Amino acid sequence: MADTTQGADAEVVLTRTEGRTRIITINRPEVRNAIDSRVARALADAVIAADDDPEIWTVVLTGAGDRAFSAGADLKAVFAGEVVHDPDREHLGFAGFVRLDIAKPVIAAVDGFALGGGFEIVLHCDLAVASQSATFGFPEARVGKMAAAGGAFRIGRQIPPKLAAEMLYTGAAIPASRALELGLVNRVVADGHALEAALALADEINANSPLSVRASKRTLLGIDHGDAERDSADWDRIREEDATLLRSHDAQEGVRAFVEKRAPRWTGR
Repeated sequence: MADTTQGADAEVVLTRTEGRTRIITINRPEVRNAIDSRVARALADAVIAADDDPEIWTVVLTGAGDRAFSAGADLKAVFAGEVVHDPDREHLGFAGFVRLDIAKPVIAAVDGFALGGGFEIVLHCDLAVASQSATFGFPEARVGKMAAAGGAFRIGRQIPPKLAAEMLYTGAAIPASRALELGLVNRVVADGHALEAALALADEINANSPLSVRASKRTLLGIDHGDAERDSADWDRIREEDATLLRSHDAQEGVRAFVEKRAPRWTGR
């Protein structure tokens, strides 16, 4: 099926269907698929539509082009005062996705880099396939931010805590090969083949009972009535920490320095 649109913000998110799988593409390659409010609204619409469609059993989420899955939040939009969630569904979190717990498996197909919020999107997917040149990381500390879209607690559940601390504290990115060793991705394939491999993985899942797969997902993630209850306290903690951080001089300086393309001058206040 050809690419279709999702509402007024159609151009920034594309969807198409192959068999039982809905492919959703973040379509802002000119800014490395960075997330602004338009993307968040359209992405939420697309994922919810896939979850509501009884003919769809799996979802593959990817980014347009080969440079980036997503660079995370569009910092220029943030600097201009724009939100990076769906303005009408703030409870879904960053990108209209990181707190959206759907019944069906979601597979990330990662070409290029997944950084910051882009990495947090991958962490919220059930499975991930990456190309050899893909990289993953949390650069937030380098701009006075924190991984407030779930990364600060999800990374420590998916890899050993000391390695999670290193990624969060240093801001250093890791290559796909290391992500595979750590279990952050399921498969690493040749560049340009991440989507193809993700669709093959989706076909393996689609060969099984969809009811069985969804029951397993709910049990694995502790999802009850559409929400992952086990995450509630973590989200409360992140909200408090992030609110305090965003009021700091360092947070303002980090974004300003990024926009002005200079090294930040940290003060620790």
